[in-house]
This record gives sequence, structure tokens and C-alpha cells, in this order.
Amino acid sequence: MPLYEYHCQRCTSSFELLRPMSESKQEADCPRCEAPAPRLLSVFAAYTTGSGVGEAPSAVAGMGGGSCCAGGACACGH
Repeated sequence: MPLYEYHCQRCTSSFELLRPMSESKQEADCPRCEAPAPRLLSVFAAYTTGSGVGEAPSAVAGMGGGSCCAGGACACGH
């Protein structure tokens, strides 16, 4: 199941939910205030340090301040 991101406009909290793709367009109930919350547009970015296909341009590869996925904040062990 995909992980979707939501943002509650009532209490301004953000949260994630694993949901079936069949429910991807539906709002989700906020776990804090139970108001309906719309899904956010998620951004996915990945790169490899190898050469060839999948290599990020140098201007993009250095962003984030860390040596890994999300600026070193991922769990891949780098």
C-alpha cells in the first residue's frame, strides 16, 4: 500500500497514512481533531552516485546537506 501525506486545515497538523490506491483521492480524518483533511501532493526524489542512467546533475546531488537520501535523515545506513 502506498503512503499518502495529509494536512489538516483546522488544526494545521500534517500526517501520513498507508491506504489502498482505491482510496487515494479520498480525504482522511485528522488523528488530532478528526476533521477531514485533504491529501498533499507528494514529491519523490532519488539519485545514485554511480555514473550513467539515474545520475543526478551535480547541482541537485549536493542538495540536502547530507550524504544520503533526505540530507542524511534516511534509514539506509549511509
